[in-house]
Amino acid sequence: MSEVAYVAALKREVAELVKGWKISRRAYSGRNFDFYENGDRVLVCGGIGPDAARRATQAVIELYHPKKLVSVGFVGALDSAGRVGDISVPALVVDARDGSRIQTGCGNGVLVSFGSVAAPEQKRKLASAFGAQTVDMEAASVAKGAQAHGISFCALKAVSDELEFSLFPMDEFIDAAGNFHAIRFIAHAAFRPTRWPSVVRLARNARIASHVLSERLRSETNQNQEP
Repeated sequence: MSEVAYVAALKREVAELVKGWKISRRAYSGRNFDFYENGDRVLVCGGIGPDAARRATQAVIELYHPKKLVSVGFVGALDSAGRVGDISVPALVVDARDGSRIQTGCGNGVLVSFGSVAAPEQKRKLASAFGAQTVDMEAASVAKGAQAHGISFCALKAVSDELEFSLFPMDEFIDAAGNFHAIRFIAHAAFRPTRWPSVVRLARNARIASHVLSERLRSETNQNQEP
């Protein structure tokens, strides 16, 4: 049994945090998952998107029986005040697919989970429709899994793209299992020089967000382990 289970999309979001953690590859419902274990903490990287998050959430619940679930990773800012590296701990998580809402019992503000990578115009629509400050793809699925099993839930995210940041569509590089095909993405961008500045900026933003997120999670883990 684990006290806390973290559900992320990709390892690069939390690479600094899990460095040195024990890795256990375990199968659940016909799929293999890599679980990163550290004392009474466990983290699973389930892949990108709501379905991948749902599968990973169910797997970590059934295999580790955590007392608390935390959705961690990157979010996009939905207002002009959001900056790369800002931490978001929303009080409310909304699923844009059906409008369902789940209170987290911690933090403040609203995070909306959307089914694809949101461009600036879509971000504005989501902010207007749901009164949200940030957007991701996975938190609502993790929240619903926690709710279905009566487990405490919260989300802790770092902003990786600001409101006006725009990149060419990313969905074609994400497969049905939620895996991001980086080689295909790089090959696609390599022959489109006009997009190189955005790719460089995206990589820089991801490094900043990952570092800030990992430091925040490490700090909270250390505080919770103090006698």
